[in-house]
Amino acid sequence: MASKLHQLQSKAVAASQFVAKHGCVYYKQLLEQNKQYIQNPPTVEKCSELSKQLFYTRLASIPGRYESFWKEMDAVKQLWKRKDELRVEDAGIAALFGLELYAWFCVGEIVGRGFTFTGYYV
Repeated sequence: MASKLHQLQSKAVAASQFVAKHGCVYYKQLLEQNKQYIQNPPTVEKCSELSKQLFYTRLASIPGRYESFWKEMDAVKQLWKRKDELRVEDAGIAALFGLELYAWFCVGEIVGRGFTFTGYYV
């Protein structure tokens, strides 16, 4: 156990040395590549204005997303009505979608709890 702790500590030291050596260059390069997104002057007022713009823009997009949702639901209803004509590809897509839902909800919950399983005694 002590040797693993020592290995982890040495890796952490190596990583922090790498960041200390190359972090500033990476930071400047990142800012240079994305300077079109930087607002000048960088003040608290400007940040507040941008956050309000983002909030109200997202709020204004709700009706369009709501309409898209109901179009998708209508497509699912049509597929369900014609379930006798269901192809293997459509069934595969539905299975992958179900697997993705499982991953987002169940596995995400497990990861959020720090990879602990509640209710199980192992």
